[in-house]
Amino acid sequence: MAAVDAAEVVVATSAQEAVEAFGSGADVTVVAGGTIVVPEITHGRLRPRRALLLGGAGLAGLTREAGRTTVGAMATVAALDQAPEPLRSTARHVADAEIRAQATLGGNLCAPPGEQSPRGDLQAALIALGAQVRSAGADGERTEDVEEFLAASPGGRLVLDVSFADPQAGSTAAVRRPHAHAYTVLAVCAARTGGQVRIAASGAGPRAVRCRAAEAAFADAGDAQAAADRVLDDVTPHDDALASAWYRSRTLPVLVRRALTDLT
Repeated sequence: MAAVDAAEVVVATSAQEAVEAFGSGADVTVVAGGTIVVPEITHGRLRPRRALLLGGAGLAGLTREAGRTTVGAMATVAALDQAPEPLRSTARHVADAEIRAQATLGGNLCAPPGEQSPRGDLQAALIALGAQVRSAGADGERTEDVEEFLAASPGGRLVLDVSFADPQAGSTAAVRRPHAHAYTVLAVCAARTGGQVRIAASGAGPRAVRCRAAEAAFADAGDAQAAADRVLDDVTPHDDALASAWYRSRTLPVLVRRALTDLT
């Protein structure tokens, strides 16, 4: 990892140390796997005043017990090969093997929107799974749905772990194009948990979005095409260096149909 040029560097050796060092999150740059933060520092786009390194904080690990999966914030993307679908398949297609071995669940979940391409590949899978995020910040520790967490500025929270009930079924459908250099152009994840089907999309905008209108259409009609026809009520695709809004708006319904067809 490249050197972190900061006024202060804190190397946490336990979860408690990490929480205490993070405090309210003000002026703290968290360095997890470093696959996003370190290049930002290297290119001068980020100049931390205080850097918090989590590599030794004991926040890694993945456990599956009594029908529930819990994943530590520092678990690598590669480690998610042991997770249920659709998280497993989504993780397998994040960037390349070297990045997956270094990047972390927490870093991917909290990744800020990229300037020219989407980030946060795992967000849609976690939304589809109904995952809950346990985090610490100015108001102490709290647990909330991943949707709420993403909507409330993840930069002000230190992720400790993510947990979810193991689904009855899960699936993902994504655009994979050689010129994208392993960035996710667009992806749809679906999961059935407790009889409910949840659908989420990533790559269409700054952060992943739950597709509630598509879910309702699928619940009413039991038909993948009905859900596909409603997904643009939930998502407003955008332009970036990988694809146009026009392309995404034409492709997203196709991915919804594929994900739901695979799920059933």
